Amino acid sequence: MIYLQLFLSFLQIGLFSFGGGYAAIPLIQGQIVDQHGWLSMAEFTDLITISQMTPGPIAINSATFVGIKIAGLPGAAVATLGCILPSCVIVTLIAKLYLKYRNLAVLQGVLGSLRPAVVAMIASAGISILVTAFWGSSAISLASTQWVMAAIFALCVFLLMKCKLDPILVMVLAGVLKLVTAALGLS
Repeated sequence: MIYLQLFLSFLQIGLFSFGGGYAAIPLIQGQIVDQHGWLSMAEFTDLITISQMTPGPIAINSATFVGIKIAGLPGAAVATLGCILPSCVIVTLIAKLYLKYRNLAVLQGVLGSLRPAVVAMIASAGISILVTAFWGSSAISLASTQWVMAAIFALCVFLLMKCKLDPILVMVLAGVLKLVTAALGLS
């Protein structure tokens, strides 16, 4: 019975969590904390922290974590399957439709008009992250600018664009630079 509950709970989360991981958090909380009581609110907070630190989507990491806690490895498999099944079905249907109708001018027009919107969404997210990194929660002003973060950002852009370094190496270097500046009391 617990396997069916895990599967159906995470099937609902996978089916209705449009908008990415952060949009799924209230649904996950509603299912595992409020409805079933599988985790306390403190454990749920830990779950979100762990899910953010590990690679992969928050919902899938949460399903695996809750499944293991509630019913061991089989529970993790059932919960994870319930979470990913809706996406697999929807993507398969969309892929079939695309392969069938990809040469239609209307579909190409729709996809062409979506490209600028996707670029705008990615740029908006990037700008939001940049503002948070440079100014935190304070208002944007010259006085509140975190200049160490701005310098690390500029160095990273230079290393990526001009030196063509591997992005993973640049991320590690940025983390090391931040740790060094924090240890020296510069940030």
